[in-house]
Amino acid sequence: MDLSQIEVWFSNNLGDSTFYFKVFSVVFLTLIANYVWRRVHQNLHKHLQKTKNKWDDALVHSLGKPIVFLIWGAGTWIIINYLFGYQIQKTVRDIGLVILVSWFLVRFIRAAEENLIEYNRYQEDEEKIDNSTIEAISKLLRVSVTITTCLVILQTLGVSISAVLAFGGIGGIAVGFAAKDLLANFFGGLMIYLDRPFSVGDWVRSPDKNIEGTVEYIGWRQTRIRTFDKRPLFVPNAIFNSIAVENPSRMLNRRIYETIGIRYDDIKQMSQIVSDVKQMLISHPDIDASQTLIVNFNQFSASSIDFFVYTFTKTTNWVEFHEIKQAILLLIAEIIESNQAQIAYPTQRLQVEQLEQMAQE
Repeated sequence: MDLSQIEVWFSNNLGDSTFYFKVFSVVFLTLIANYVWRRVHQNLHKHLQKTKNKWDDALVHSLGKPIVFLIWGAGTWIIINYLFGYQIQKTVRDIGLVILVSWFLVRFIRAAEENLIEYNRYQEDEEKIDNSTIEAISKLLRVSVTITTCLVILQTLGVSISAVLAFGGIGGIAVGFAAKDLLANFFGGLMIYLDRPFSVGDWVRSPDKNIEGTVEYIGWRQTRIRTFDKRPLFVPNAIFNSIAVENPSRMLNRRIYETIGIRYDDIKQMSQIVSDVKQMLISHPDIDASQTLIVNFNQFSASSIDFFVYTFTKTTNWVEFHEIKQAILLLIAEIIESNQAQIAYPTQRLQVEQLEQMAQE
């Protein structure tokens, strides 16, 4: 059976055989192109993952799906325009290309964000890029790409961009009055990203508001803080423009500030006790002797004579700090005992001599 017989059979049973062959050929070539691209993309991606440069990985990964849609879109365009004879306007083609380019850029921006965050995990604190800043820049770039894509599509459809921008300016004023709180939160979030008073994972608290906990998420409208009793606290970003925020996570040291009293009967041992405690702190491996370190007789209290300890630990970890503080206090107690003195406790002394004389009379 030769080719002419096949064409006759198709013509008798299915109509014009040439048309079906052309459609089949386009679909078949599209499938081959898609298969070749997937194989090339997969092998190229595996090869680039072995290199130290992560940006080429992000580029190849971002191209994957947009190219697949481009191949199938081109095949569909050929079939509809040149085989079926339906003339699709070039505007549709141009809009499709704009959307694919925009999709690629958004994917690349997101992949670059993930690469930078991954890069931070293996860097020293001095070389790290703040994760909140990375997320903020990524969001701004994605929003910029989306807005630009919408404007280009409108321009492609024949809509005057200048008229749209003019209308947007007038509408922006009205929206600004109607959504001033939303805009205040947006710019509050922007200031958090730019000034970086805190980042995700930091422990923050405010002396002005009942806000304290660990920052879990910083959004454009609100920040989510997990309180120490594990409850989520959602704070509008505009609040941070008008309150003071303390960030204990960025402290350099933790402070031990304690007042300790001994009995009045042990006042002669006070000088030696103060000297021994100070020497113990200076030589202690967990105490930062380069910071302020004070141990001094402080005051005469109602039932004790007091000296105070003012020093800083090297660690800022909350749990480790309390372990160190406990050890320091126990050592101070041992020093007081070794000097034949005792820690005072509240006492009262009553003078009863006059009452005894009255009883004898």
